[in-house]
Amino acid sequence: MAYTETTTTSWTSRLGSSFKGIVGGFVLITLGTCLLWWNEGRTFKTAGAIGEAELVTQAVNDITKLDSSLEGKVIHAVGRAETQETLRDPIFGVEANALSIRRKVEYFQWREHSRSETRKKLGGGEETITTYTYDTGWVPEPVNSDMFRDPDYKGRNKVLAEFKDERLWAKDITFGAYKLPDFLAHSIGGETQLNAGRIDASSISSHINAPEGSYAGQLINGDETTIYIGRNPGSPEVGDVRITFFQIPPAEVSIIAQVTGNTFKAFTASNGYTFSSLEMGRVDTAEMFKDARSSNNIMAWVLRVVGIIIVVWGLKTILAPLSVLADVIPILGTIVGAGTGFVSWVLGLAWSLIVIAVAWVRFRPLIAGCLIAAAVVLMLLPLFKGKKASA
Repeated sequence: MAYTETTTTSWTSRLGSSFKGIVGGFVLITLGTCLLWWNEGRTFKTAGAIGEAELVTQAVNDITKLDSSLEGKVIHAVGRAETQETLRDPIFGVEANALSIRRKVEYFQWREHSRSETRKKLGGGEETITTYTYDTGWVPEPVNSDMFRDPDYKGRNKVLAEFKDERLWAKDITFGAYKLPDFLAHSIGGETQLNAGRIDASSISSHINAPEGSYAGQLINGDETTIYIGRNPGSPEVGDVRITFFQIPPAEVSIIAQVTGNTFKAFTASNGYTFSSLEMGRVDTAEMFKDARSSNNIMAWVLRVVGIIIVVWGLKTILAPLSVLADVIPILGTIVGAGTGFVSWVLGLAWSLIVIAVAWVRFRPLIAGCLIAAAVVLMLLPLFKGKKASA
């Protein structure tokens, strides 16, 4: 059965909060502007570093022995990343000859879900109805049920054991006759599930939070890939814990990096930005640089969108008092809110285009000019709409 709470906020309280939020709105606009400015510089300089690295990169076919003639040069090479180390989980003893192993812990717990609906009231107040529902499921961290809103569900959660997620990396990962530095090795993917094998329950009994004679020492290996602490893996109970392990096995990789002794470092371009790359499998030089440019462009657009949203959010916060003032008559507040939302998006997008354009003036004046023209059109759009409405 759902549990509901109703809260009422007066018009004066809403108005006071909206005016206090104006300062936060200006902060958001500043943060969004800085992000947009920095991102354009980052994008351009990263592209420059990629292009500069491409000009000096040479393909190396044999990495089975050290070559002193490659010292200081940026190379593209394909080889097998492997290690002689056997990684061992310090608690469960699960081990594998792998580049990395990872422990994933999950807990069967009661979970709280909430859904809120806000209704405007005549006079400017608001009534918020929050509905809480509960179910059980696997979660990555124990849930504190003492914080649940419904008294009937408070204190229901417990855990039979508590462990942390953990990842271990081999310290010595080789690439032919060379050694891969951590910044390259740790970007290797291809993770697969690791067979946990049979675990001695007595070795971890001290970690199990259960009285003697109940769960103490009861450890079930469900399918040789999962360590299960509880009565029955097929019918989990609140407090049960399951642990799975994953490994990154040795694999063929392609890299672009600068040779330094028997290892590698990132190439430093003339603009101070660095570049290196690792991809899974056999990937040629041209494709790796194409992928690097694509990744740079995707990141640029993601940060642009984030920056624009922050700016728009800031403007909406600044204009929020207008819709709150109009909420004395709910339908009027809704209309004003829609209007301020439209203005926020138009002005926010226009301001963001100007910031991006100014950032590009130094690098690509033509693109900057087009962006400024688009921004001017957006800023004048509300004026044209107003004149049309008046006519």
